[in-house]
Amino acid sequence: SRIESLKITGGYLDDLHIEFSEHLNAVIGGRGTGKSTLLECIRFCLQRQAIGENAQKQHDNIIKENLGKAKARIELVIRSSQMGGKRFTVARRYGETASIRDENGNISAFIPADLLPEIEIYGQNEIYEIAQNPVSQRKLLGRFLAAEQRELDARIKEILAKLAENRKKLLAAQEQVSVIEDEVARLPKLEEQLGQLKALGLEEKLQIVPLLETEKRLQKRAVNEEGQRLDQAFQALRDALPDTVFLSDTVIDKLPHATSLRILRLELGGLHTTAKNLLTQWQEKYTAAHSSITAINAELNQLLQQEESALEKTFKELPAFEGKSGKEIGIAYQGLLREIERVRPQQTLIQNRRQIVDELNQQRKAMLDDLSSLRAARSAQFIKTLKSLSKRLAGKLKLTPKVEADREPIIKFLVDCQLENVAAGRLAWMREAESFSTVKLAEYIRLGAGALEVTSINEGWHITPTIANALSRLSPAKILELEELELPDVIGIELNIAHEGTANFKPLAKLSTGQQCTAILHLLLLQNHDPLLMDQPEDNLDNAFIADRIVSELRSAKTARQFIFATHNANIPVFGDAEWIGVFEVQDGQATMPPEHQGGIDMPLIRAKAANILEGGKEAFNQRKAKYEF
Repeated sequence: SRIESLKITGGYLDDLHIEFSEHLNAVIGGRGTGKSTLLECIRFCLQRQAIGENAQKQHDNIIKENLGKAKARIELVIRSSQMGGKRFTVARRYGETASIRDENGNISAFIPADLLPEIEIYGQNEIYEIAQNPVSQRKLLGRFLAAEQRELDARIKEILAKLAENRKKLLAAQEQVSVIEDEVARLPKLEEQLGQLKALGLEEKLQIVPLLETEKRLQKRAVNEEGQRLDQAFQALRDALPDTVFLSDTVIDKLPHATSLRILRLELGGLHTTAKNLLTQWQEKYTAAHSSITAINAELNQLLQQEESALEKTFKELPAFEGKSGKEIGIAYQGLLREIERVRPQQTLIQNRRQIVDELNQQRKAMLDDLSSLRAARSAQFIKTLKSLSKRLAGKLKLTPKVEADREPIIKFLVDCQLENVAAGRLAWMREAESFSTVKLAEYIRLGAGALEVTSINEGWHITPTIANALSRLSPAKILELEELELPDVIGIELNIAHEGTANFKPLAKLSTGQQCTAILHLLLLQNHDPLLMDQPEDNLDNAFIADRIVSELRSAKTARQFIFATHNANIPVFGDAEWIGVFEVQDGQATMPPEHQGGIDMPLIRAKAANILEGGKEAFNQRKAKYEF
């Protein structure tokens, strides 16, 4: 792939037009002339996010300042390896999303990431930022992941989404069980209170009361629940009637077996008509039945009202007791029977709800087992990928996989739970624990503080009794969330600091800033079909390293990959034999790069400009040459 040309309309780089080389391109110029702005404009047009957080902020500021005020527009012509070398034009105006046209000028449905999926763009100091941040390093190495691992990541994400949905259902079902259990627990007390009233001889006088309450409960279910539930089921069936639009003549006419598909459409159409007729018949019967039910319900309500009126008279005739009138005693008796009649059926319901909880728990166990299997496969693929990558970097970098070794997500999660006496420092043991997983921790938390302390000894987790007690008080909802946490892999990066002879590898954390950036640069220069754009890659690197290693790698890699660098370092465009050098200057507060400021080092004007900007001019170069006695 390559970026063939760039055109900018409006803003600080207004009227800029560049025809890039497909090999090594170097953008040079004094400070503030527009080198960084050019690269960030390309990033903006291609809708690429920076890996580093600070780099993204810097990008946003540059784009806002240099494009925003004028609502400028960038246009790139690219050739896409992903699309078989076809040419596309990508354009984006400030405040809008990118638009893409194909070779024929037709609007395409693709997005920039489809065309240049592996293009890499790094802003000023972004390499240094990546070198300091393990999360950014994982993002950087993400492009080397095999397709199998990306597929596993997608499947794991899918399982985690299902687990989250299961958690919501499980918590809701457990809450329902809890509410019903509380209700059923009241039943013995209600029946005891009823027994006390029966002892007053009320049962014989008010024997119709429990019968009426049973009638009311049955009436409510028959009128308000059963028929309505059946109607909803038929409505769902109506929504599921077969549709034949997808088998229209427009779709199937040119297909090789269109005749068979037409017959299939005819059968489906017949099924649709038959089902629709049956549903119409059902609707007629339901409407008639509903009218009858409404009439019967009205009649039953009238009968019940008559009984209620008769009961009121009976209540008044009851003898007073313990300061309560007969009417008050009768109403209390009726209320108790009504409440008992409401609660008693829930004894059967509770078993059903507990069964739902058991089923959801079983489903969750199966999902967690699937998750474990997928994670194991992903870890194996991750190790395999890093081994392959290490071979390509032999003698330069050593990459060591540390599976699920980043424990910061779980530490942050537990601290955010605000458990008593639980702070990040007291959870530091998690960072070093070898036999550790969130699922295992959740399992022991459910077993209680004692199990956690025993596990601490057996697994070497170093859990204090205080932390064990605190974790055991974690809510069921949080324990379920804990099971779903992902622990990222960690990649140990070591750089060979020996320029020759026996290799001497040192971990990234123990390297100087320049050495850390060197390690990251080695990864960036690995073979890739899509272009690499970098803003001042020489920052934090010494000239000797650039001349000895970076330039030599560029010379060998540029035949197979396009590079676009903004630089102050002479070694990159000169000794890298840049096929295209663009020289930025500022005139009247506007960046300029006319056609005569673009070309190879063999062009006299380009050579003179490069010498002046990169070397300080011929005289300064000759003075240094004399000082060094070259």
